[in-house]
Amino acid sequence: MLLMKEERYHLALDAYDKNIVIRALNTLRTQQLQEERPTDPVDELIIKVSEAPSRKVRVLPCKCREER
Repeated sequence: MLLMKEERYHLALDAYDKNIVIRALNTLRTQQLQEERPTDPVDELIIKVSEAPSRKVRVLPCKCREER
């Protein structure tokens, strides 16, 4: 039996972007509650985003528009 590794994604978000994501997920959760749909997947994602560890990273300016 061949086991495949789960693909994972890492996003770099500042505090402002993180709050936008959490608010959007909360809006989706509210809509699902109004439609009487289960909210478990959205709840789990809200927890993952809110508890994600933070670390300092160095952001380099984009050189994509410089002339070559």
